[in-house]
Amino acid sequence: MQVGLHALGIGNGARPRIIRAVAEAAEAHGFATLWAGEHIVMVDTPSSRYPYSADGRIAVPADADWLDPLLALTFAAAVTTRIGLATGILLLPEHNPVAVAKQAATLDVLSAGRLTLGVGVGWSAEEFAALGVPFAHRGRRTAEYVAVLRTLWDRDVASFEGEFTRFEGIRVNPKPVRDRRIPVVVGGNSDAALRRVAAFGDGWYGFNLPAEAVGERVRALREYRASHHRPATEPTVAVALSDGGPGQLPALADAGVTELVVVGAPPDTPDAATAWVAELADRWITPPG
Repeated sequence: MQVGLHALGIGNGARPRIIRAVAEAAEAHGFATLWAGEHIVMVDTPSSRYPYSADGRIAVPADADWLDPLLALTFAAAVTTRIGLATGILLLPEHNPVAVAKQAATLDVLSAGRLTLGVGVGWSAEEFAALGVPFAHRGRRTAEYVAVLRTLWDRDVASFEGEFTRFEGIRVNPKPVRDRRIPVVVGGNSDAALRRVAAFGDGWYGFNLPAEAVGERVRALREYRASHHRPATEPTVAVALSDGGPGQLPALADAGVTELVVVGAPPDTPDAATAWVAELADRWITPPG
């Protein structure tokens, strides 16, 4: 099982010198992937419930710096050569999918095929309202937009007609490095999220999930995939835990987790950030015992 690091793009992790230090150290110490999430808009007093905490509130302050994940990962790509790069997650229905197709393929080319595009439907009605995007039917919009991305990546001249997107005979270049595909993983812990993974995802990103819940969620995902008659190959399963430690790694691997994602906020100097990554690697990648 691989170990990834979700630490870029917010607060100290939004500062160029810290991004460089974390990215270089993560690659040197054997982390598999650098993850970066997204919120375009934050509000001081949201009425929407955050789905990944018991109290329904997001821990990130509304006034914190929060970088665009594709741009942050492009910066990280420029100072590394091997480590994977993943959005965890990009709020796909808030974007124009034609623009995302080009932006993601650009990063994939610049990183020599290292990008995984993690997408999700979003939870903040205030954010959708600020962007002028309907909050309703965002799940259907996400499914269609993934189909748009794959169409544009695969075809030299592409046309599409759906519920939310229509275009005729357009070219969007460059194309992704790996057979004109970028892996698309779907974020979220709910049954609805797992059904989306089963329907159109290449993998799943479960976030802030209790360790004891992981096995049941993976089993549910397999059942949903079987109902959709998906290929027998297993999807990638990346999970960030809300509790536990390295002692859970064998059980997570047995449950079908392919990547354990360590979530943390780096310290505020490059030297401290480098040491922080090394300490995480000592704990999670080569756990004691």
